[in-house]
Amino acid sequence: MTTRTWLVALVLFCVSMAAVSPLQAAERVVVGSKRFTESYILGEVITQTARQAGAQAEHRQGMGNGAVVLEALKTGSIDVYPEYLGTIEAEILKLPPGSPPELIRERLRTMGLAFGVPLGFSNSYALATTGAVARDQGLRTITDLRGQPQLRVAVSQEFLGREDGWPGLAHRYKLPQRPTAIDHGLAYAALETGRIDVTDIYTTDARIADLGLLTLEDDARYFPRYDAVLLYRADFPAKAPLAWKRIAALEGTIDVTRMIAMNADAELRGQTFAAIAANFLQGHVAPAASAAAARPSVLAATFGGDFWRLTGEHLFLVAVSVLIALLIGVPLGMIAAVREVAGHGILGFVGVLQTVPSLALLAALIPLLGRIGTVPAIVALSLYALLPIVRNTAVGIMQVPKGTTQAARALGMTAGQTMKLVQLPLALPVIVAGVKTAAVMTVGTATIAAFIGAGGYGERIAQGLALNDGVTLLAGAIPSAALALVVQAVFELIERWSRRT
Repeated sequence: MTTRTWLVALVLFCVSMAAVSPLQAAERVVVGSKRFTESYILGEVITQTARQAGAQAEHRQGMGNGAVVLEALKTGSIDVYPEYLGTIEAEILKLPPGSPPELIRERLRTMGLAFGVPLGFSNSYALATTGAVARDQGLRTITDLRGQPQLRVAVSQEFLGREDGWPGLAHRYKLPQRPTAIDHGLAYAALETGRIDVTDIYTTDARIADLGLLTLEDDARYFPRYDAVLLYRADFPAKAPLAWKRIAALEGTIDVTRMIAMNADAELRGQTFAAIAANFLQGHVAPAASAAAARPSVLAATFGGDFWRLTGEHLFLVAVSVLIALLIGVPLGMIAAVREVAGHGILGFVGVLQTVPSLALLAALIPLLGRIGTVPAIVALSLYALLPIVRNTAVGIMQVPKGTTQAARALGMTAGQTMKLVQLPLALPVIVAGVKTAAVMTVGTATIAAFIGAGGYGERIAQGLALNDGVTLLAGAIPSAALALVVQAVFELIERWSRRT
């Protein structure tokens, strides 16, 4: 065969492969979920459904509150997540309850979003109390709270600030209570032990019946309908048509009884979200007895399953963040040490960064960087790690005796040479101590990164809070604490070495 023939055959092969490869490439779907049990489960159902259609589907679990997940959707970091019609109306679009679906779709279209696939059940907000408190205080409706200002009310952080949450509810009913914030997963334990009297609930929560709680009647009809739907990017059906066709078939397949049962599988019987979703898609429910027997010990939960993946993710977040903070912080500390006015400004700036709430900073970085996950998490962690590095670098350099510095200059060294060869080496032990502090702090702070899909031990902590499951929570907290101790020990060895050199 001639060279020309070979070239023609090669060109034809490349053209045919280019034409075929798009057809063979698997669709990619990224599913998000909020940080409560039902959202975890529905997110896993959507993810596994997309995989059944041959898509490469990823589930970004427990991404904080609605604002974080919505920003991730708008920036394209996720394609779809389970949401509720009342939340879309009141919280996202600021529309009155009962707005026409056409108006909702039009408003979402301007944001590049769409909603659809009603799953078949409604999960409304409500207020609940224990049977004992209801009997003692004569509570049956939300209006009855008006005459009981002494009742201890604690509601979830999101409900406390939502447009359709406590502010509007208190205004409608003229409620005198001043609620405190509590994590939704911890509210049931607080009710059960009598630490609070009233909290907000989701009407499909499994623990309502388990604890014998009384749901107060919404006699003023304040809460809108919260039909479960999917909120997705408008281009998602065209981007992944096969996966979308399979996902759209979920419409009307989950009634309220089945959703309560699936929540109970997670919260009361210790089933994993993945197993619950698989059981639903296979059309059966795992036996309660075997589920309860399968609950692992703290030791088994800590080192089982995804331990090494989470460890790798956590170490990566910490190492990269501290390295970036070191590269930025040491030069800033050097400037702060030699320039007094600039030093006050630098130290003040990095000090203010420490006061910004971590979740608020992470949420602000999502639209700024246009993504969720590792990148905004590393940026936030690097900013938080700056203060001890900058401060210790400045202090270490300023503690170098002036006579030593003057002697170096007398020998003909420039200011740069003096800093590099004299001041920095003498300040090294103090600088290392600052890096140690930053690293240990970052190990703990990195658990927050799981709320924007960056992984790490925070995934287990978030799940444990959502399920009020102490075993899962400890399975994330214990290795995080152990890693902090290991990091501290390593840096103490480095600090000792630096003092000897």
